[in-house]
Amino acid sequence: MKNIITIGGSTSKLSINKQLAEYAGSLVEGVEVVNLDLNDYDLPLYSIDIENETGFPKDLKKLNALVEETDGIVLSLAEHNGAYSAAFKNAFDWLSRIEGKVWRNKPMLLLSTSPGPRGGQSVMELALSRFPFNGGNITGSMTFPSFGQNFKNGSVSDEDLNQKLSGLVEQFSKTI
Repeated sequence: MKNIITIGGSTSKLSINKQLAEYAGSLVEGVEVVNLDLNDYDLPLYSIDIENETGFPKDLKKLNALVEETDGIVLSLAEHNGAYSAAFKNAFDWLSRIEGKVWRNKPMLLLSTSPGPRGGQSVMELALSRFPFNGGNITGSMTFPSFGQNFKNGSVSDEDLNQKLSGLVEQFSKTI
């Protein structure tokens, strides 16, 4: 059986991006879904000095193995000051030291959300321009606006957003 991983690009215990990634992942039929939580990976702040002195952290190797072994990735990025969250950027930096093509050309559904009407548009633009250089095979992308208004009781409450997300999930499913 094929498997996919979901990643919410935040360490918040109540991460709306984690909720969105896991929800989208649950819509993919016929696969095992592994929901990753960045809090489960103890990664020091990336530094070439740390890498040279101690090598790759044990948890980094675990995270890298999950990326290597998966058939697809559903990633929803949190936006902090117009860019990736510090925790996601740190994991991304560490992963890139093991393999520059971090995403291994695996099919990727790329999402972002925020409490506001732009839905993480700035971080989405950043990722869309950067990830292809790091092996990002982005099959579809979506900014999801006003999370608290449009995602209720564990699902998408706005019909237009629901249709768009469902279409992207269907497209992603065909590629894994």
